[in-house]
Amino acid sequence: MKVIFMGTPDFSVGTLEELIRAGHEVVLAVTQPDKPKGRGKEMQFTPVKEVALKHGIPVFQPKKIRDAESIEELRKYPADVMVVVAFGQIVPKEILEMTPYGCINVHASLLPKYRGAAPIQWSIIDGESVTGVTTMQMDEGLDTGDMLLKTEVPILPKETGGSLHDKLAEAGAKLCVDTLKALEEKTIVGEKQGETPTAYARMLDKKLGNIDWSTGAEEIERLIRGLNPWPSAYTMWEDKVMKIWEAEVFEGEEESESGTIVKVEKDGFFVQTGKGLLKITQLQIPGKKRMDAGAFLRGYSIKEQTKLG
Repeated sequence: MKVIFMGTPDFSVGTLEELIRAGHEVVLAVTQPDKPKGRGKEMQFTPVKEVALKHGIPVFQPKKIRDAESIEELRKYPADVMVVVAFGQIVPKEILEMTPYGCINVHASLLPKYRGAAPIQWSIIDGESVTGVTTMQMDEGLDTGDMLLKTEVPILPKETGGSLHDKLAEAGAKLCVDTLKALEEKTIVGEKQGETPTAYARMLDKKLGNIDWSTGAEEIERLIRGLNPWPSAYTMWEDKVMKIWEAEVFEGEEESESGTIVKVEKDGFFVQTGKGLLKITQLQIPGKKRMDAGAFLRGYSIKEQTKLG
């Protein structure tokens, strides 16, 4: 098939590469404008742009995809289908209906669960044991189009937002190729979505990572894993931001207020939560790299009954 590919971050790259590998002709890659990054504020290409240029695919970077000029630009590239993976802008009706097979979206959840911008992280934070990828025929709603194919991916006990992202990106790439094949062979019928049983998977922000120690240890541990590597879970220690990267849940209560360090061992320290104890095993303080809690404790003094947060 002739494909117009729309995507921006790392999550999109696997699907673009898999489409090329499967022999589809990607006639255009549409991605977000380059952004300045780092201290030097040098303009950085999006991951999709980098891959497209490597394969000699023309790149289009509209500020607003719904503008008339953007829509006209797309019309210059006749295609059978558009594939949209984490593009980052809402696609208007004129584009949804531009190609014979419309717009196919790869979404990182088992729809209708976890519609929205951050389904990968929220599935971990909410304690799901399985998630997956759904391909759908896009409509004008937010992740509400007819479902085409699904594949399940288990969420492991130590899964992080980063590790699950990579698994789902790989699964989504294969599923997209399978979906295009089934569409061509007319062996697939879209299935309407029912009501979603989960909250909208809203975009992540840094404030979300501020640990509320009055919640339970299990919930906090899931938050830590879900927000690893970005935006990360954190607490305040001696007026410094302490990022928490890994922790373990322990049952039992101490006679202390939530957020209090109740026990310090060689390889970590225990914090009282609203329910149970959380042992901090990997952390980071400003100006330092991530480190095991044991290494931190050899360089810094942490006393029992210190309050975090």
